[in-house]
Amino acid sequence: MEVADATDRHANDTRDAVSSGASIPATPVRAPARPAPTKPAPSKPAKSGPAGKKNKKRRAFWLKQLHTWHWVSAAVSLVGMLLFAATGITLNHAASIGAEPLVTQSQGKLPEALLAKLPTPGDSTAPLPAEIARAVAAAIPLDPSGRPADWTAEDEVYVAMPGPGRDAWVSIDRTSGEIQAEVTDRGWISYLNDLHKGRNTGGAWSWFIDLFAVACLIFTITGLFLLQLHAKHRPMTWPMVGLSLLIPLLLALLFIH
Repeated sequence: MEVADATDRHANDTRDAVSSGASIPATPVRAPARPAPTKPAPSKPAKSGPAGKKNKKRRAFWLKQLHTWHWVSAAVSLVGMLLFAATGITLNHAASIGAEPLVTQSQGKLPEALLAKLPTPGDSTAPLPAEIARAVAAAIPLDPSGRPADWTAEDEVYVAMPGPGRDAWVSIDRTSGEIQAEVTDRGWISYLNDLHKGRNTGGAWSWFIDLFAVACLIFTITGLFLLQLHAKHRPMTWPMVGLSLLIPLLLALLFIH
């Protein structure tokens, strides 16, 4: 009641002051109180200090090393990988890839003076003597130098000269000195397929295949470690790697008998 009476008295005094022309003292207006700002929840402090810097430095070092070995091995094995991938397809469909072998025959004659220098028959695979091999190469378009010879027959000396994509042989008659030779060329697809298999390719190509395989191993192993380092930001990394194992495994178990 006292508050209401005070309010009524203040209103009457205000009307009297307005009617008499007196000035009305300003009543101070208080601004509404603002809520105190809430402090954000403290975030988990990132690792810092010597340990954190050391971990970052180690990660940067291994990333650099893995990237370097990965791209170098990829560059070294790039052309070989293209070759082996393409010939993998041609080998898998070799029966459906038609090829007409080209057979070339040639003849010659060994001089009688050299015919007498032929070693006697025996169980040996020694190459032809250098002088006789040069005479054979001059008589026919094949050079049997350094090739193992078959000395077991009484009437002839036989030298097999297979190569990638071809078969070839040379025969020397011990009595007449007649030289017979034949080359069967099966085409460039067969040539590349034999390179893939390392068939009749010699020691140098065999070394190349071994070194190429090592480069491919480095490429795939460094790729695996790079996947592991980046897998945190790529959720599909390990499911895809799992598929690379699961698919051939299932094919081998279910369809190969």
